Amino acid sequence: MAVRVSFVGAGPGATDLITIRGARLLRHADVVIFAGSLVDRKLVQLYATRADVYDSAGMTLSEVISVMLDATSSGRSVVRLHTGDPSIYGAIQEQMEALDRLDIDYQVVPGVTSAFAAAAALKQELTLPELSQTVIITRIEGRTPVPEREQLSAIAGLGATMVIYLSVGMVEKVVGQLLQGAYTATTPAAVVCRASWDDEQIIQCTLADLAERVHEAGIDRQALIVVGDVLAARREGLKAKSLLYDGEFTHGFRDGRVV
Repeated sequence: MAVRVSFVGAGPGATDLITIRGARLLRHADVVIFAGSLVDRKLVQLYATRADVYDSAGMTLSEVISVMLDATSSGRSVVRLHTGDPSIYGAIQEQMEALDRLDIDYQVVPGVTSAFAAAAALKQELTLPELSQTVIITRIEGRTPVPEREQLSAIAGLGATMVIYLSVGMVEKVVGQLLQGAYTATTPAAVVCRASWDDEQIIQCTLADLAERVHEAGIDRQALIVVGDVLAARREGLKAKSLLYDGEFTHGFRDGRVV
């Protein structure tokens, strides 16, 4: 039996950053339910030209599942389109559990999450030797609770590259908690708002002036905060290069040599 429901990652915003598989599923979908508060409607209009389209921004979980059930019961295919990658703050778990109870088969198609679109906008590698080999994707506690062990002040102790979602509206609180960890006022920071969209905004600063710069720019949503020493590596001339292409480094495809 063909899979009738596909959870698809729309990517970070730009219409050409959806995967080929995701675009193909949209083109052939009978019904599309998309997160209208986050996914660009142009993407739906471009690819889903034959589908009945529902904007889930004002819908409840039961209403979303009802649309899926009605469609699949009549043999129609459904694409549930989520921003970025569905597995990162995608709120798909409860939808999949509901489909499991209804014995409706589904699949998940990954997408480009905004963390990597932000890194691309900054032209920055997030994992540099001797500076950071760990990327933490997290958020600060707001209306949605965060486990005690994952409070920002606790995980900030690692000092790794950190990409903070859904938190720019509480930027002062973010800075305060980061400064309780391994970061300092001079730690490099950046904010990328609406990464890959036509109106993308980029702020590059330090933790000391992060809040002020965010408020000056009028950014209060749809933005990521990136923090870590990797952000200053290029401008400070730090030696943080991979050995992969070092002529003296031996690996399975090349013998090292003195150059």
